[in-house]
Amino acid sequence: MTDKKTKLRIPPQNIDAEKAILGSIMLRPGAIHEINDIISMETFYASKHAQIYKIMLELSSKGEPIDILSMSHKLEEKGLLDQIGGSSFLSELTNSVPASTNIKYYADIVVKKNILRKIIEAGDHISELGFREDIEDVFEILDQAEKRMMGINNNTSGHAFQSLKDSLPEAWERLEKLHENKGEIRGVPTGFHDLDQYLSGLQKSDLIILAARPSMGKTTLALDIARQAALNHGTPTIIFSLEMSTQQLVDRLLAAQSKVNAWNLRTGNLSSDGEFSKIRDSLDSLSKAPIFVDDMAGNSIIRMRSVCRRIRAEHGIGLIIVDYLQLMSTSKNYDNMVNQVTEISRSLKALAKEFDVPVIALSQLSRAVESRGGRPRLSDLRDSGSIEQDADIVMFIHREDKGKDESEKTNIAEILIEKHRNGPVGKVDLYFDEKSTTFVSMDKSNNYSVSSTGGMDQF
Repeated sequence: MTDKKTKLRIPPQNIDAEKAILGSIMLRPGAIHEINDIISMETFYASKHAQIYKIMLELSSKGEPIDILSMSHKLEEKGLLDQIGGSSFLSELTNSVPASTNIKYYADIVVKKNILRKIIEAGDHISELGFREDIEDVFEILDQAEKRMMGINNNTSGHAFQSLKDSLPEAWERLEKLHENKGEIRGVPTGFHDLDQYLSGLQKSDLIILAARPSMGKTTLALDIARQAALNHGTPTIIFSLEMSTQQLVDRLLAAQSKVNAWNLRTGNLSSDGEFSKIRDSLDSLSKAPIFVDDMAGNSIIRMRSVCRRIRAEHGIGLIIVDYLQLMSTSKNYDNMVNQVTEISRSLKALAKEFDVPVIALSQLSRAVESRGGRPRLSDLRDSGSIEQDADIVMFIHREDKGKDESEKTNIAEILIEKHRNGPVGKVDLYFDEKSTTFVSMDKSNNYSVSSTGGMDQF
């Protein structure tokens, strides 16, 4: 008796649907343009059907007719007519078409069968990867496996190309909408009005570098943006924290949202029921925010991509934050930090493009800015000029009062936009509330405003 496990199984296919596609094109040659964005030679299971479709594409590209006579002539020229079954098989194709107007329906059937075959092929490939003990990093294997599976959808989803003429009405509608809603943010809002005026929000596929010397508030500003984007606009946000633990980030988010003294919150030294009430309300708000934290130290871009794919599949992604890039690990060991940071910055830009979301990467500045004094420059970006090259936006945090006595502090932080690939550069002033460790937008009188509910404006 034959063992069921060893019995060969025929891969998913639908020969009748493949025939109906080819027959429909010979009956109605223009039908090829209805399906050629989703159907290719590789989509067909039967090799002779693939050959016939290839000839049809050639004839179509030259503007020649596609019928039994032209197909027979072309196939005979190439020595393929007998292989596909002769002219009689072409006649059989035209006679097997229920209705040529249903060609898209037939194409959908064939595409689905092709996807199933690709899944089987990917499964075999992934199985082989599992036995690759020569690859030391298991996350590299996982990345290759996920790429293979994701590639199935990317390669079979099709793409409808548009002419400029067809795209112009959409552009006009977008411009009209922008004109009617002046000041409307196009990207992910940062929560800071003046900053959004420069950036129009954080744009898809942009790599945004936020750099400063230690203790200037890089993490605080990044968390403020993440919290406000997630809470106020429902933007699913992933935070890769390579320096701080998840609980440390949670404490900061709670302090900023509740406006309770951060140190008192961490030590439990809360003085009133009002503070407990604020924290309870903040817990309720933050529990609904689509924020996801990965605090693995020495994280790699391979593992980050894997995490992003899983979160995108379940929740979607609107913003990615990496704190901070000099702590990331690379696929191989480099002799110097410059080459390592170069790989990291390019990988982060690729991450932004792959998931089509803004990526905010925090970065350290070199000590040159301290020894020189004054505001940071692009040349102060630590370890590599590639950060400046790969970034779409580079912002610095500068605080003139840092290191001064308490009586001299103004708590004014300058956000310097030193590079903006698609817009203006400039400076935005924010107020740093040390007690709740959060940045707040400023009004013209250099005072931060308080809303009627007791919370800070822009939150």
